[in-house]
Amino acid sequence: MGKSKTKSRKNSSANVSAKASSASVSVASSGDAIYSLDAKMNPLKAIPFGLQHILAMFVANITPIIIVAGACGLDPANSAMIIQAAMIIAGIGTLIQLFPLWRIGSKLPIVMGISFTFVSIACVIGGQYGYGAIMGAVLVGGLIEGVLGLFAKYWIKIVAPIVSATVVTAIGFSLLSVGANSFAGGQGSPTYGSAKNWILGVVTLLCCLLFNIFAKGFLKQLSVLFGLVVGYILALFMGVVDFSAFKDISIITLPHLIPFKMEFHADAIIAFTLIFLVSATETIGDTSALASSGLGRDVTEKETSGSIACDGFVSSLSSVFGCLPITSFSQNVGLVAMTKVVNRYAIASGAIIMILAGFFPAIGAFLATLPDAVLGGCTIMMFGTIVVSGLQMISKCGFTQRNIVIAALSLSIGLGFTQCPDMFNIFPSMVKTVFAENCVAVVFITSIILNLVLPKNMEADKK
Repeated sequence: MGKSKTKSRKNSSANVSAKASSASVSVASSGDAIYSLDAKMNPLKAIPFGLQHILAMFVANITPIIIVAGACGLDPANSAMIIQAAMIIAGIGTLIQLFPLWRIGSKLPIVMGISFTFVSIACVIGGQYGYGAIMGAVLVGGLIEGVLGLFAKYWIKIVAPIVSATVVTAIGFSLLSVGANSFAGGQGSPTYGSAKNWILGVVTLLCCLLFNIFAKGFLKQLSVLFGLVVGYILALFMGVVDFSAFKDISIITLPHLIPFKMEFHADAIIAFTLIFLVSATETIGDTSALASSGLGRDVTEKETSGSIACDGFVSSLSSVFGCLPITSFSQNVGLVAMTKVVNRYAIASGAIIMILAGFFPAIGAFLATLPDAVLGGCTIMMFGTIVVSGLQMISKCGFTQRNIVIAALSLSIGLGFTQCPDMFNIFPSMVKTVFAENCVAVVFITSIILNLVLPKNMEADKK
């Protein structure tokens, strides 16, 4: 009887202890939700983190459209319609990455957007055949990339860890000039490099750094948003915010299905398919960098496969609404690397904001008023973080003689040759279009070849 009571008290005590422990774990997990991939978050707390991602990529998301639309001679109404579709499709693509459909999507905090990788070839094809030919090529090329993504397990092994690490490093280096140009006011801006842009960029950057240093807890990870807000307010006082986007704006608009008649030309499809393969390599690098820097682990084969498939199939969907290809955004990989915020629900709130921005033009118009210099002040550090993540990945692969040769030669050829694009003048125009100014593509091809041809036992003792 006494033993039974004692045992009962012990069980009761154990239950109380277990409940207390469970409660403390619940509180801890609640406080660390933003650093957990699958933890549920209060929507109101998630929105600032999602908004931070959208502000970081908004201008870059619409810039390729503006460039290609201009090259194709589209009128402002058609350009606005494509931008509207871009926001909606980017939001849908991001949600699919976060919450996969079947095997399409990675279940990682990847933000999708219009890819700069296709701008050059789109301008060439658009100038030759018109915008409809671009849409036809995107539809076919996207389907090919999507299928390749689904069967990635049969070919992904040739992309060794040292190859992925080198490509990630190249992506970071390729974005540094993007951040610098934004810092100066945006490439082609009449005020490029002006004192006002320098002031906005420096103040924004300092605000990001100071907030990151002095803020406490999870608020520390909102440093980019804080910098953007302070920079935007300063830009308002300096009178450099352009509100012309609000002129004659509609309250709500709906996307158009197949707004341009698709045309299918063999050379255009082949050219776009080649660029889709290049884009797939960037996606592999982005996915690897995100898993490494955000989750502290190697990316899985399933995640890489789903990520590539999402890029391809969502790009095909994008063409149906008259929009350019959608891919993972390296800018946002840099933001994850810097803040370590990986919560899928937090990123999803940003995706929903993008979709709303597509249906309610006023939201998109407001986000579009963000000055380039303010954006540059935030992104310059984010892009540097990608470079560091790539170097960390190289370090994890080990500094063997073989790995050093692959990384060093790939980066020197990729970064060096593409800074002198006239070197490619002896090659056919298609080769020049794909590789002349695309360091990521050159680094990938070089590292793949080196990984295949270099002996595995370069460290063996000489006899």
